[in-house]
Amino acid sequence: MFSVFPTARLRPSPFYASAVAEGMIAASIYNRMIMPTSYGDPEAEYWRLINGVSQWDVGVERQVQLKGPDAGRLAQILSPRDLSNCKVGQGKYVPLCNHRGTIINDPILLKLADDLYWLSIADSDIWFWASAIAAERGLTVEVSEPDVSPMALQGPKAEDVVAHVLGDWVRQLKYFWFKETEIEGIPVAVQRSGWSKQGGFEIYLKDGTRGTQLWNIFKEAGQPWGIGPGAPATAERTESGLVSVGGDTDEATNPFEVRLGKYVDLDVGDDVVGIQALRRIKAEGVKRHQLGLVLEGDAPAPLGFRRQDIIRNGQRIGMMTNCVWSPRLKANIGYALIDAAVPAGETVQVIRDQGPVSANLVELPFL
Repeated sequence: MFSVFPTARLRPSPFYASAVAEGMIAASIYNRMIMPTSYGDPEAEYWRLINGVSQWDVGVERQVQLKGPDAGRLAQILSPRDLSNCKVGQGKYVPLCNHRGTIINDPILLKLADDLYWLSIADSDIWFWASAIAAERGLTVEVSEPDVSPMALQGPKAEDVVAHVLGDWVRQLKYFWFKETEIEGIPVAVQRSGWSKQGGFEIYLKDGTRGTQLWNIFKEAGQPWGIGPGAPATAERTESGLVSVGGDTDEATNPFEVRLGKYVDLDVGDDVVGIQALRRIKAEGVKRHQLGLVLEGDAPAPLGFRRQDIIRNGQRIGMMTNCVWSPRLKANIGYALIDAAVPAGETVQVIRDQGPVSANLVELPFL
């Protein structure tokens, strides 16, 4: 049993009590909040995501709200992805970079109105960043953190569960599109999205006092499909090639190095933060790239808490940024952030805590 004493530095989400009731045994800190990471049976949690439907407390994905006449302008200044065609009800995956072109977050942007946007953020202080940029540019926009907390339903049967609760209209939602609605009087926004490649939805709760009620509605509705608890902490994210900004990136990583270049539009305005650095990086040639690693060995050997060097022909060429046992590939797999001149197909050495381990470089995603 976890005991939590809420403070300004550590907050539970509206779904925390439900996560504890489900048997949460491990959690991490994300955006100064508690993110459940395990319910005691990692194999069951993994296969539930792959084959069924998994219910996640991802209230740590905080919203940075931009509201006011210059909300759209600020959203574009923050993102090197062209947002000019983004429509109300549409979401977009947007890398955010600093002035050097380093990626600092990769939120989902949701456009709720012409003067109202949410940035559903990864783990860094974008509220401070957006507020500072808005003030520095003299924009008429209020930057705040609204009472909005996502809960995710992920897996191939997630659509059936969400449709059972809300109706078949959810089946028509395009990827990253969303709709505001109510569930038994609970205000929510429902978006087809989530940190897996198995399909699913995020339900953005807009009243933090009703988290347990919302959780239980979907838990009960999902019983015919075998719903159970889980978290965005399984091997599936690595198998699927999803990037964890902050985990798979360092203090100098730009979007081109981690396969996010397709979300950068180099012809956006010169006032976009980092765009001039990104143009220069692209023109000079990207120095590193991200590949997959399949390591030798037939026993699970996760990465732990630090990145590990990768050696080729006696020279350090980069680092392994994550490593996890893949139940489907029956191997330890991970990501390499390495010299762009080193191609897939090469054999390298990863300097692990127990000693060097051979690994093959492969293209991503693994599956």
